[in-house]
Amino acid sequence: MTMFRRMKSSAKALRYIAPVLLTAFAAPAIAATPAKPAKPALPSAQAIPLPLNPIVGEGQRLCSTKTASGLGTLNLKPASAAKPAKADFVLVNYIGYLAASGVTFDQGMQAAFPVDGVIPGFSEGLQLMAKGSTWRFCVPSALGYGAQESGPIPANSDLVFQVELLEFKTAAEIEAMRAAQGAQPVAPPSQP
Repeated sequence: MTMFRRMKSSAKALRYIAPVLLTAFAAPAIAATPAKPAKPALPSAQAIPLPLNPIVGEGQRLCSTKTASGLGTLNLKPASAAKPAKADFVLVNYIGYLAASGVTFDQGMQAAFPVDGVIPGFSEGLQLMAKGSTWRFCVPSALGYGAQESGPIPANSDLVFQVELLEFKTAAEIEAMRAAQGAQPVAPPSQP
């Protein structure tokens, strides 16, 4: 079960808050992005290697420290801002790959979801991150999908995620934004 399949149980809550999340997260990013003049692209004579599934190198599958639960961590880009809580909603760029082989199984840009709507190791790691930081999480199978196979993820697989925390909002902030827009209240996410 990939991270997003597990979040299907939170789909009802996300359906109600998705427009608010996109508005809340996109507005600051759009305002902060300076306009750049477009340069014409030049043709490249390099062929793209096939298959188009990136393999992450061995050094990028390792973490330097462990939490009490066994989650491996490595802070790749420190920041000293606020950190999300378990009940918050985040906006992240991430890539997930198998620790044993480096095969990429999932990735997302500006992905919005509840902190507690993903596998335990990913959720724990998000709560360690300051806004604007980038971390690597080495998730042992017990904090991932365990003995359960999940799509391209074999049973008992240790996983690695590189995550950049772009933004986060509390459930109260999301609710206030929805109220200001005259929308329905946010339903609390259900547990998988």
